[in-house]
Amino acid sequence: MLLIPGAAATRPDQLMPEARSVGPDGEIFLVFPSDSPVVRAATHAQDDELAAVLELTDVAPVSVPNRIRGRAWVSGWVTCVPGVTEPGRMMVRLEVGEASVDDLWGAEDVEPEEFARAHPDPLVAHEAELLQHLHSGHGEQVRGLYTLLGERAEDVRRAGDRAVPLALDRFGLRVRFTRAGGGTPVDRSFDARFEFPEPVRDVVGLRRAMHTLFEAAAD
Repeated sequence: MLLIPGAAATRPDQLMPEARSVGPDGEIFLVFPSDSPVVRAATHAQDDELAAVLELTDVAPVSVPNRIRGRAWVSGWVTCVPGVTEPGRMMVRLEVGEASVDDLWGAEDVEPEEFARAHPDPLVAHEAELLQHLHSGHGEQVRGLYTLLGERAEDVRRAGDRAVPLALDRFGLRVRFTRAGGGTPVDRSFDARFEFPEPVRDVVGLRRAMHTLFEAAAD
């Protein structure tokens, strides 16, 4: 959602862009209906700087306890970019002033220059499909990764934990183990990270890396 102080919206979906992309200099382009509160506010501001915060929520594409994997906030200034979308739509440009991320890997601030230099993970476009495939087609092998957990491995084996692949990137796979028994699902869950021997560049490299992990767990 793009949050603008003073921009009235009757529904949260009015603040959700229909599309978003990142420009070569790190600016963020967002597409909204022409009559959206965001576009009205940006048009009314004209040459004034219109402060805004883009709030993003990352939800796991598989069913696990506590599905929110992280949140990010990108604050900056919004201006309209007319004439580049179809009729009835307006593109707005968010110039990034600062950003922060709070996710499975921890909380961290991101400088605008770092954001502009960053490249998407090569698996990002396929992550949801790949996680769902691992969960439905390789569930036992994913659970078998517990043998790589060292001292915790025996506890996981005795408890009969459920294992769900939670996150995937070029560096490795994160699995959420959920123990059967009392307490809330969150209390019974813990995450384990399984690093690949080297960063993967594409889906072909991922297949090799996963095969290596499954072989190591089976030994």
